[in-house]
Amino acid sequence: MLKWGLWSHVLSYILANLVQVALWATLTPDHFFWPLWSIVAWGIGLGFHVWAFYRRPGVRSTH
Repeated sequence: MLKWGLWSHVLSYILANLVQVALWATLTPDHFFWPLWSIVAWGIGLGFHVWAFYRRPGVRSTH
């Protein structure tokens, strides 16, 4: 199982981006897909978090 810090980061990423996509779809569906900026930027940060988590000594599996 993932450590709580990483798990909470993944969960907040998913929930926050779902809210942003819902707002976009509700308020400005005909305009540029503006949630893309936070999805990509935050996704890069999340990727670094995952990378740092698995680079720690002794972490090889989530089992």
